Amino acid sequence: MEKQQTLTFPFFFAETVRQHPDKNALAFSGEIPITYSELDQKIRSLIALLEKLRIQPGDKVAILSTNMPNWGAVYFAITFMGAVAVPLLPDFNPEEIENILNHSGSTAIFASRGLQTKLKQVKTPHLAFQCCMEDFSVCRPGEDQVQYDPSDQPSRDYTVSEDDLAAMIYTSGTTGKSKGVMLTHKNICFTALKSKGVQYVDHTDRFLSVLPLSHTYENTIGFILPMMCGSCVYYLDKPPSPSVLLPALEKVKPTMMLTVPLIIEKIYRNRILPSFTSRKLTRTLYSVPFFRKQLNLLAGKKLKKTFGGHLKFYGIGGAKLDPVVEKFLIEARFPYAIGYGLTETSPLLAGVNPKNVRLESTGPAIEGVELLIHDPHPETGEGEIWAKGPNIMKGYYNEPELTRQVITDDGWFRTGDLGKFDDDHFLYIKGRSKNVIVMPGGENIYPEEIESVINNFHFVAESLVIEKKGKLVALVHFNQEELEKKYQHLKEEVRQYVEKRKLELSRELHTYVNARVNKFSRVQAVISHPHPFQKTATQKIKRFLYK
Repeated sequence: MEKQQTLTFPFFFAETVRQHPDKNALAFSGEIPITYSELDQKIRSLIALLEKLRIQPGDKVAILSTNMPNWGAVYFAITFMGAVAVPLLPDFNPEEIENILNHSGSTAIFASRGLQTKLKQVKTPHLAFQCCMEDFSVCRPGEDQVQYDPSDQPSRDYTVSEDDLAAMIYTSGTTGKSKGVMLTHKNICFTALKSKGVQYVDHTDRFLSVLPLSHTYENTIGFILPMMCGSCVYYLDKPPSPSVLLPALEKVKPTMMLTVPLIIEKIYRNRILPSFTSRKLTRTLYSVPFFRKQLNLLAGKKLKKTFGGHLKFYGIGGAKLDPVVEKFLIEARFPYAIGYGLTETSPLLAGVNPKNVRLESTGPAIEGVELLIHDPHPETGEGEIWAKGPNIMKGYYNEPELTRQVITDDGWFRTGDLGKFDDDHFLYIKGRSKNVIVMPGGENIYPEEIESVINNFHFVAESLVIEKKGKLVALVHFNQEELEKKYQHLKEEVRQYVEKRKLELSRELHTYVNARVNKFSRVQAVISHPHPFQKTATQKIKRFLYK
């Protein structure tokens, strides 16, 4: 099969159905999964529905939905017939949705019930049909003769080639305007296939999905990869708050999960670290390296149990992981793994499994992908990361000039990220080139490095370092709930005291951070930011909003 395989969704899925027809495929946590043969029939009946809606190969069909088993069925139906899926992030506002639908020229949309109110505010001349994701009913224009029948079959066979577009991904990113990233069947299938080379996956694995399927990271590695391998993917029917996530972990007992740094960083700072620092004895012991490692090891055992006890791969991507938190994960022997990539690269470029992690490294390039550091600094070896391989996007939709700016004539993709390699060609990310702050003296400052120091100060929830009139300023969002909890014993008005304490913390933090960074990275001021920062789907702060 290896020599004859075609890098398309229909090819790989047909192979999975042939090998594992009765294996579990998709389900909500706590519900009975549908099998691969049942999913196959659902996809066929959905293709028949799309035919009734007059969808043709090459047409754009949008998806605006929270994660659910039907999401994957719709995505496959669209792409199996040669149409192009346009997944929209659930937290997009109506204006963003309208812009994307108009820019992509989408002619139909599948929307989950909770998000359909957003579409009432959207005006687009192209959109002819709107279907409900939960039951596939056609709710606009409401034609009675167009109905979903689960026993339907497509009226014809469709041929999909590797270079056909599978999806157009729009992301606000951290630098502003959305762009439609054109990804082919080959782009995505290649990445999923090579991801299996980083971490082996088979039909015995259980994935618990907590990130939006409309993001390439979850879509490729958390959906396409398990569908290739006959694994089962479980979804949450509500946002992943602790009260929803913890029971799901106990029920599913996942072997695989994909997350962003913010999730594990919150667990460490809000639950694990306070358990070691709240009492004088454990705080003293935790400051001694030998005892810290032993305490972290015990915490790691409890953490693995919390995640269901069967976890063997906890993937972290989408943003840089705090080094302090990563050091804890290493000492806790928690099966975390780091990956690096972008939407434009489908997404994985470099990755490593839990057995081979190195502190602050994303691992080497995945098989079949070339990475280089363009114009490296002669002393540090740092420079912009360039990539080449079968997973590089076709380009930005209807944006030839933007495409030329990021893809060279000989096929290298300019990532916009700064990094360097060690002697074993493991990649280390320094930050986004657009985020680098150039000081009046010519020094290059990586704000992410300063923020990682700030974020480990007590009661800090998140931070953002910006340049203001030639000086570095730290905007800091303190954890209001933790502060109120800490001082609720006081007789005076708690909120009033907390505000006063924030000012004191800001002054303490100013001294703390400047004692831990080099002289060029010292901040001029620490300013309390009252609200959480606006973020992308992978929980990166939208920096452009705060410059």
